[in-house]
Amino acid sequence: MRSLKVYEKLVRDKIPQIIEASGSKCEIRILENFEHEDSLKTKMQEELKEFLDASEDHQLEELADLVEVIHSFVRSKGVGVEELERIRKAKHEERGGFDEKIMLMSVE
Repeated sequence: MRSLKVYEKLVRDKIPQIIEASGSKCEIRILENFEHEDSLKTKMQEELKEFLDASEDHQLEELADLVEVIHSFVRSKGVGVEELERIRKAKHEERGGFDEKIMLMSVE
């Protein structure tokens, strides 16, 4: 007897085909735009946790998953990833990055 495992979570586009190619069956549903955005936010939290919990050997792989979700979120807003990069660069120019390892301890 086969067991049914319920996920009810956003997955990558090719996951249903991968599941079926392995001999299993899956049920999917296409989300409405407002559901998709909420699901992407949930997925960001999931991927961030996986990144934070990852061993050093897997950190970049988990970070790549997080970046993919961020890119999908940006596209869901109707803009390209280039716009996100433009905003990132502008903030970097104005406020700097995090490369100098500065820890602000206090302000009086």
